[in-house]
Amino acid sequence: MLLRLPTSVSEARECLAEGAVPIGGATLLWAEWQRDGFPALAMSLRGVPEAGVLGRDALGAAVVLHRIDDRVPDVLRLAAASVGTGAVRRTATVGGNLVGSTLRCLLPAALVLEARASVLGPDGVRETDLSEVTAKRPLLLGLRWREPVASAYRKLSAAPGGRPPLTVSVALHADTAGPRRLRVAVRDGYEVIDGGAPHDGDPDTALHTLRQTALRDLPEAAWDAVAAQVAVVLRAADDV
Repeated sequence: MLLRLPTSVSEARECLAEGAVPIGGATLLWAEWQRDGFPALAMSLRGVPEAGVLGRDALGAAVVLHRIDDRVPDVLRLAAASVGTGAVRRTATVGGNLVGSTLRCLLPAALVLEARASVLGPDGVRETDLSEVTAKRPLLLGLRWREPVASAYRKLSAAPGGRPPLTVSVALHADTAGPRRLRVAVRDGYEVIDGGAPHDGDPDTALHTLRQTALRDLPEAAWDAVAAQVAVVLRAADDV
């Protein structure tokens, strides 16, 4: 297998045109390749500046999970810290988690941040939403979002070898006009469900509105976790 290491978006685009298979840390691909055979040509984005961004409002696809720190909102930092073991987090990348993983541990956090994705295709770089990223699995360059007022994340305990643990991601956003917005995303098993509600100062009203969204069918244990994380975010927002 020949591995290409482009140092620019234009070089990465040329590699794609040559049929290079994108890899991140290869944590998910290695076993598959050992079983089915290695590709003739692969490509890593770790040398492309746009894929290595790490800041308050952006995160590159080639960033390995253990590097995600308090430069990003809490919900994303905590979600990244909950993935696998330390050894996994030192090699797994943002792009691999969002595009290649069935668990997509970072997806709920990205959804509540209302993140937009930059992807690279045959026609160049374009911006798209997370639903296309998960459905069509394009080559992800990175994510960008508007910094929230406050955010929080919780991963509930689960029996080893059973269903993936339930996770709750919450973020509070503010606009120049109108009420603040609460965004909630829950990973229940392998399914990610999200919803939003305006927040005018009454958390009970916001939770009632959230129960009318796609989150409505969550079990009560999940709603208890949602209510607890909403309370965490609103307390944090009061301190801002």
